[in-house]
Amino acid sequence: MADAVNLEVGSKSPNFDTVDSKGTRHNLADLTKSGEKVILYFYPRDSTPGCTTQACDFSENLARLGEHGYKVFGVSKDSAKSHENFINKQDLGFPLLMDEDGEMHSTFGAWRLKMNYGKEYMGCARSTFVIDEKGNLEFVRYNVKAKGHVSMLMRELGIDE
Repeated sequence: MADAVNLEVGSKSPNFDTVDSKGTRHNLADLTKSGEKVILYFYPRDSTPGCTTQACDFSENLARLGEHGYKVFGVSKDSAKSHENFINKQDLGFPLLMDEDGEMHSTFGAWRLKMNYGKEYMGCARSTFVIDEKGNLEFVRYNVKAKGHVSMLMRELGIDE
């Protein structure tokens, strides 16, 4: 089994070209070409307590992040139907990208060896990547905590709460 990719701040971000749960295509090269900055966060599963906390925190801070030019995208391996239910139930204001085959997870290094109760398994490491308008990684963090993560990220990005 190959080791997980470890992306680093300052390096070029891998491109992504995928659809969200509504079928709208999102391509990093197109986003950055139009001057957008991207917050791409990977989470394990729709509608679980930690993932709900994190998604709602992003949604509640969407206006502030938008004021600073950031677009937020969540990524998990859930189905479009699961994403839509999650978006509607929590009234999320940002798209959830499709990655059922795990390709984006692998490309960004979010699919990693994990351990729970002494058992090792492959799974999604809650991870966040901030990509500037030139396509470079401005922030990279693997294995983040769900609670308080958005506040910490905003501090790191110089966005006062």
